[in-house]
Amino acid sequence: MSVPVQARAGRFNAVHVLVFAGALIALGALPFAVYPVFLMKAMCFAIFACAFNLLLGFSGLLSFGHAAFFGSASYLSAYALSAWGLSAELSILFATVSSAALGAVFGAIAIRRQGIYFAMITLALSQMIYFAALQADFTGGEDGIQGVTRNPVFGLIDITDNLSSYYFVAVIFVFAMFAVYRVVHSPFGQVLRAIRESESRAKSLGYHTDQYKLVVFVISAALSGLAGGTKALVVQVASLTDVTWQMSGEVVLMTLLGGMGTVFGPAVGAVLIVTLQNFLNSFGSLVTILIGAIFVVCVMLFRRGILGELQARFGRK
Repeated sequence: MSVPVQARAGRFNAVHVLVFAGALIALGALPFAVYPVFLMKAMCFAIFACAFNLLLGFSGLLSFGHAAFFGSASYLSAYALSAWGLSAELSILFATVSSAALGAVFGAIAIRRQGIYFAMITLALSQMIYFAALQADFTGGEDGIQGVTRNPVFGLIDITDNLSSYYFVAVIFVFAMFAVYRVVHSPFGQVLRAIRESESRAKSLGYHTDQYKLVVFVISAALSGLAGGTKALVVQVASLTDVTWQMSGEVVLMTLLGGMGTVFGPAVGAVLIVTLQNFLNSFGSLVTILIGAIFVVCVMLFRRGILGELQARFGRK
């Protein structure tokens, strides 16, 4: 006998509530077992990977320029904190809004192209941001912006110690993950899936696909900026590493490893990559080769990504 739709929906929502509550409890307890700075960095890259996945996994748009949003936000947040003395939340908000504006510009230029042409345009635009960061006075050139201060949240809450900073970043992380979840599970997200599967069919149904792609591009850029601005606060440095094309490649790796097209798979991939970089750091320049070898093995064993394979095995769509 089949279960009524409302009962199934209620049971499904109850499971989600339990999972969400368990995740919150785990987030609250983790800094007492694991180094908080490592956890904060992992959360920043998890936001970045999930933001990128909105484009690649749900819209079918491969961008090689997302480091532009992540890195520029890192610089802007660091400068606002150190030079202007803005509070932590205002600095990150400023960086996020700036990345959204930059995403609107990039998207307006690139969104009418598809496939490799779209990827190459985003890469070229990203390289322009890299050279601007290299030459601009306020970025510090190759030295970057160092000694970034962790200004109080709302001018009242001190986050100079790692534990208090962790909980501030955890709030941002939860907000970003909820935002990604809502975008994916909304009518807007369903249209994105339709565009990914067949853009011509979506157009025939009356959807203005370029507008949808531009909007998701801006949302993805804004969340990437949120990740970059928060990272500058966490590590207290903004450098050229954040805006290089290698960073754009790294977020692609995180997304594929965790599970492209899954909601939280890229976050799993990001945590795994950050963990590997942390523990393999003693190998120096060989770390890139080791991570590449691990990626090849994972792709051969988990073609849908880690979370994608788990969902497929347990019958989740």
